[in-house]
Amino acid sequence: MLRSAGDFSKDAIFVRVTLIHHPGAGDDDQPDAAALQKLLQRHGHTVNYQSADDKLWAAVLDFPADLVAVAGGDGTVGRVAKKLIGRDIPLAPIPLGTANNISKTLGLTGHTLDEIVAHWHAGRLVTFDVGVANGPWGTRYFVEAIGVGLFACAIPLADKNKTLHRLKDADAKIAYALGMLRERLERCEPHALAMTLDGKSISGEYVLFEAMNMEFVGPNLYLAPDMRPDDGLLDVVVVTTSERDKLHESLTNWQVGALHKPNLTRYRAREIELEWSGFELHFDDEAWPSSDNEAPPALSHIQINVERDALQFLAPASA
Repeated sequence: MLRSAGDFSKDAIFVRVTLIHHPGAGDDDQPDAAALQKLLQRHGHTVNYQSADDKLWAAVLDFPADLVAVAGGDGTVGRVAKKLIGRDIPLAPIPLGTANNISKTLGLTGHTLDEIVAHWHAGRLVTFDVGVANGPWGTRYFVEAIGVGLFACAIPLADKNKTLHRLKDADAKIAYALGMLRERLERCEPHALAMTLDGKSISGEYVLFEAMNMEFVGPNLYLAPDMRPDDGLLDVVVVTTSERDKLHESLTNWQVGALHKPNLTRYRAREIELEWSGFELHFDDEAWPSSDNEAPPALSHIQINVERDALQFLAPASA
């Protein structure tokens, strides 16, 4: 049975925590495995440690635990979250990554790691829906967003960019990645999307389409400021060729550190349908098709909706 926030009380100091850790997350200043385990133990928790680099890391989720803590970035948190769907166990991110979009949405990034763990006993559980996309790939979940256009096209470029991977500071990586998106935006070709939101057509040519399940995606792209995590809806952000300057302005503001609400066209929808005609898209931070994919069909129907109340994240009481 899923425990309520009240169950994490000061009296229950010995909590069984499964700690899944990505050793390579973030910059060089992040704590190692031993330091993380000592941090949790210092706050009264028993720890079952698992490296996310192990191929069989998910087997640790079959062991008894009161809480699954994930020390890493959005990729690691998202991978673990998808494995926890239907398991009725809370997930507590420990932000060690570069963007930390999930932790930002939960209000964690303004706290030190010691404060985050210290506040677990008084934290509150935040219920989140999870996005579900059915298409030529079968069925896939997404925690942050699914999208077409600018960000989807930029993921393979970022993966191959040597300068980006040489940067050690997380803020420098974010600024560089946003700069890459600004440059890419200038020559990003629009995609003709045959698309409906809850049965209403919004077909057109878009340089960016994102169906958001979080406030942020990618290098802290602040696309869904009014997102509600448990309302059964996705926040849909679209940018036409005529709105390219608006997106450029938002990218410029984010690059200098200002968190302004984007002046972009936004909708809310329970179900999205579109026809896939060969364009790249992304699930969270993974591009599709990838070089490992078999050749997909020439045309295929895509359906996107949400699975209600799929996850429980532990967040600060003040978030």
